[in-house]
Amino acid sequence: MNILIVEDSKTLAQSIRDGLTRLGYAVDVVDNGNDGLDYASFKAYDVIILDLMLPGMDGLTLLKKLRARGRDAHVLILSAMDQVDDRVNGLQIGADDYMVKPFSFDELCARVSTLIRRRYQTKSPEIKIGGITVNMALRKVNCGKETIALTPGEYSIIEFLLHNRGRVVSVEQLLDAVHDSDAVPARNVITVMICNIRKKLSKACKTELIKTSRGYGYYID
Repeated sequence: MNILIVEDSKTLAQSIRDGLTRLGYAVDVVDNGNDGLDYASFKAYDVIILDLMLPGMDGLTLLKKLRARGRDAHVLILSAMDQVDDRVNGLQIGADDYMVKPFSFDELCARVSTLIRRRYQTKSPEIKIGGITVNMALRKVNCGKETIALTPGEYSIIEFLLHNRGRVVSVEQLLDAVHDSDAVPARNVITVMICNIRKKLSKACKTELIKTSRGYGYYID
């Protein structure tokens, strides 16, 4: 899942980035509104975490321009502006959620997860398929009562394929979903990760969750 952070506090942005990266999200960071607009116009992000008081272009102007360009990424405003009018204005312009600084990182993660589920029209955080339970709120995969030990990247692949269930996802799409824009991973990284996921699921559940469409990519049906 791709997330863009537009935040001029480098310390705060790096802290959020580190936390979200540990959870398996692909995260890009910019520190001004102009770069934020460029990144969000170029890449299809699932969620944009947006500060309002930014150099170059303020957050509300950025949001207006994004919506005018038809960009539909879910936007979570994260701002020290805590008045009711500020929150109402941000939501009316096109934001999907609004959090006030200081904030709980756990709550931020929960809201990001909710926005991603909303983007892919997945209301329940828990999906059961083939004896496997995927809890997208806890970011865990269980077979019965046994939790399968997945890396954050491996979990992200499963979640991305579930959000696109019934559709073949290319290797390029999977690379984009698990790596930020600065990374240049080899294509075989996905092949290795898929192989590891299959081994772990087969050992725990004797099931094949992820299927291959040769020459096209992978899917969960």
